[in-house]
Amino acid sequence: MENGHKTGNGVAAPACEVAKVPEEEIAAICARYGCDKHRMLDILREVQDRYRCIAPSTMDRIAAGTGLTRIEVEGVASFYSFLSLVPKGRVTIRLCDDIVDRYSGLDAVTAVFEEVLGIRTGETSADGAFSLETTPCIGMCDQAPAAMVNDVVLTRLTPETARSAAEALKAGQSPEQLVSERFASLTPHERALHMVGNNIRHAGEVLLGPVPEDAGLSNAVSMTPAQIITTVEESGLRGCGGAGYTTGRKWRFAASERAEKHFVICNADEGEPGTFKDRVLLTERPHLLVEGMTIAARAVGAREGILYLRGEYVYLRELLEQVLEERRRRGLLGEAILGVKGFDFDIRLQLGAGAYICGEEGALISSCEGLPGEPKTRPPFPVNRGYLGYPTVVNNVETFCHAARILDRGAKWFHAMGTEGSHGTKLFSICGDCLNPGIYELPYGHTVRELLEMVGAEDAAAVQVGGPSGTMIARDSFHRKLTFDDLATGGAIIVFNGARNILEIVEYYMSFFVHESCGYCTPCRVGNVFLQKAISKFRKGLANPEDIDYLKELSGTIIETSRCGLGMTSPNPILSTLKNFPLVYSAVSKPSKDGIRDTFDIQSAIDGARKIAKRRSYIFDKDFTQ
Repeated sequence: MENGHKTGNGVAAPACEVAKVPEEEIAAICARYGCDKHRMLDILREVQDRYRCIAPSTMDRIAAGTGLTRIEVEGVASFYSFLSLVPKGRVTIRLCDDIVDRYSGLDAVTAVFEEVLGIRTGETSADGAFSLETTPCIGMCDQAPAAMVNDVVLTRLTPETARSAAEALKAGQSPEQLVSERFASLTPHERALHMVGNNIRHAGEVLLGPVPEDAGLSNAVSMTPAQIITTVEESGLRGCGGAGYTTGRKWRFAASERAEKHFVICNADEGEPGTFKDRVLLTERPHLLVEGMTIAARAVGAREGILYLRGEYVYLRELLEQVLEERRRRGLLGEAILGVKGFDFDIRLQLGAGAYICGEEGALISSCEGLPGEPKTRPPFPVNRGYLGYPTVVNNVETFCHAARILDRGAKWFHAMGTEGSHGTKLFSICGDCLNPGIYELPYGHTVRELLEMVGAEDAAAVQVGGPSGTMIARDSFHRKLTFDDLATGGAIIVFNGARNILEIVEYYMSFFVHESCGYCTPCRVGNVFLQKAISKFRKGLANPEDIDYLKELSGTIIETSRCGLGMTSPNPILSTLKNFPLVYSAVSKPSKDGIRDTFDIQSAIDGARKIAKRRSYIFDKDFTQ
């Protein structure tokens, strides 16, 4: 996460200090969230939005208002990339730096913004009007290049549209006016559609076809919690985020825990580069999502729920808040839902602040608790002790939507679709080198080749299945099936043609994992830096055959010793390409002249890793104290 700041002339600016902000204003912000330390992320986001930074004196006031220490507040403020301890511009432009955006013309778009605004990427103008930054994937890979301008999203940028936008902003137009001159009169749903197209290419039978209103919830209120769970189990529904854990079993474990409270959390933090399916469901099926969460709440006995929305999807916040309020008015949220005494459940929206790691359920729960988004040690698992120590069900958007449809149409209906072990339909996010990027809802079991034919990518040379943490396959594997037992994926399918450099893609993905590591454990934090440096050697033609063994050995160590799923999957871009594209590596490696391999000093490596990832190692840094 970057908190660096330069003025337009490249001179370092002083640390953020807003001493003139009246103490009562900070106190009022804290009071708006009940002075609850668990709402720290909400408090800091509001301060950031209002004052453009989190100043030292402000952190002191927030600490006093929430009963925390200054260092605890600063730990949260310094963790998330959308929060800053130094001043940001009144308009902050974040250009998506995903590999798909790069291949779609990002460099030319960036050059135009730099020219018109008179600043370089990573700088803020001397008058404090603009900041220009890059950020990892913002969920718009089907319409790249894309950017966030404050809370507004711009897609399909070209040098011409970038120039028009930059000049309009410099002339005093608001980011909202870039979307529509009548932005204020549009409904939240219309605003979302004006910014981002859904690109639904194939609507399937379950989620994107006709969906009756709250039919699943109506059935659920006449069933016992045990009957609801049994129905979900018999349907064969598995988690749609990638791990594929049986949904009904997860609900049963949570329901069986005797506790004062239970919670239901929706993980809408789809940060995996190339994934944008949940974005479409949040836009087109928000009621179905909330219906699914409400059904889960009845099944496990939860009275409170949290919808965790990734910070990059802030443009959908108003729409989702409107949906929640509408459902409260209609008796579909709150007390005595659908008139059933004792069926009480409500949901609050929790907005993230730019941290890929929060897609991991333990880190997501930490974030909801007002902490840095660091994964939790397992066991215990969230279904046993999750949010605030209570049993918690965490599922993603697609899973909850499927659950609502299953309660409507029945377990047999859903189970009959797909293949053995992979039942129902799946939303695939297709992007990259294809004619028709977008969303395809298909039953499990299609081959990669069949999918490529649908999207117009017959010239594909490589396909990244499941995003960077998944598997990259070559043409000789296009016969494989998209199922949990063959090629499992949370939904991301990224297509690359023969003109793309495999090692360039791998190096980008490793840089992504280096940047997004939470920094807690050294295997992930430092090991990924070593892997990135090693790939750089291959790209420069400086590697030798022994370096291939080094890549495999180090990858295995990172996978075996990392604390959470990020480290356990981050070497996958290397391991899958070593397996499926071996000639790429052998072609650029050559024996060393003296046969001597480089050695390294751990402290020097950690220092380099700290500078690259802009975080410290909690375990091996000599100067780190908690």
